Amino acid sequence: MFVHGNNLEQKENHRTKYRDKESKCYLAEIRSRYNQWKDNNENLVGPIKLHADNDDDILKQRVELLNNYKEFLDQQHYAEKFDSRSNLHSSVLEEFLYYLFRDLVSSISEHALIGKSHSFKDIFFRSSNYADMLTKPNALIEIKDHDFSIGCSITSKMLCKGSEESEIHKWDIPAVAIECKTYLDKTMLQDVSTAAEQLKQKNPNAMYMVVAEWLKLTDSVNLKKYKIDQIYVLRKQKNTDREFRYREGYVKNPIYDDVVIHLFNSVRNYLTSDWEGGITHGLEKGYLI
Repeated sequence: MFVHGNNLEQKENHRTKYRDKESKCYLAEIRSRYNQWKDNNENLVGPIKLHADNDDDILKQRVELLNNYKEFLDQQHYAEKFDSRSNLHSSVLEEFLYYLFRDLVSSISEHALIGKSHSFKDIFFRSSNYADMLTKPNALIEIKDHDFSIGCSITSKMLCKGSEESEIHKWDIPAVAIECKTYLDKTMLQDVSTAAEQLKQKNPNAMYMVVAEWLKLTDSVNLKKYKIDQIYVLRKQKNTDREFRYREGYVKNPIYDDVVIHLFNSVRNYLTSDWEGGITHGLEKGYLI
C-alpha cells in the first residue's frame, strides 16, 4: 500500500548504501515531507462508490497534495542523489493511486485487493511420472506483477480424485490493473500491451491502463493496435530528458486534476457497473462484442 514509504524506509535502513552525511540529510528532509503528504491524504476521506457533490473537490485536493510533494521531491539535488534505478521518484505514483482509490474500494468491500499484486498469469502441470500425477496435481502457477491493482485474492485447493494429498495455491486476480511510468515510450508501450493481452486472455473482464507523467511517443504510433484500455498522461506533456528539465526556461506542467478525475470516474464506473457478457448474453441482444 505505502510503496513509496517502504522505498524510503529501505534507503534509511540500508546497511551499505546511503550511509554518507549528505544522503542521510536528504532522506531526513524527504521523510519529513513524506509523512506530511501521507497524513494529509489519510485525513482526506473519499470519494466512495456513491456519487457525492464534493467528489471533484476531494480529488482536486489530492492532486494538489501530490503536486506539492512531487515539486519538492523532484528538486535537482534529490534527483541526482537518488536516480531512476532507486525507484524513489517512480514509487510516488503507485502510492498516490492507493490514496486515490482507497475509500472507493473499501466502500465496496473490506476484503478487496488494492495495491501491488502478484496476479495469476497461467497454470501448468508437471508431474514426475504417471503415479505422481495420480497422487497430486503438481500445479505450477505463473505470476505477473502489476504496479497497482484493484481486485481479489484467491486461495485455491487442488486435489486428485481418490487422493487426500491436496495442494494450496494463492494468487491475485485484478479487476483493474494499472502500470505506473514516469514516461511512456514505444518499447514500454509494447511491453504493457503484451501484459494487457495476457491478462485479458485469462480474465477477459479486466481493465488495463497506464498512468504516466510524460509521454515519449510520436504521432506515427498507431494506438489502436495495442491492447490497453486507456493511457493517462498526467502532465499533458511530452517527455524531456531529466537534465534538460532543470535548465532555465523549461516549463514543467503540473499534474492536471481533470486527468485524475477522468481516471477516477472511469475506474469507479467500471467497478460499479454490470459486467454481464458472453455468447448467451450477447445473443439475447443480437450483438456479441
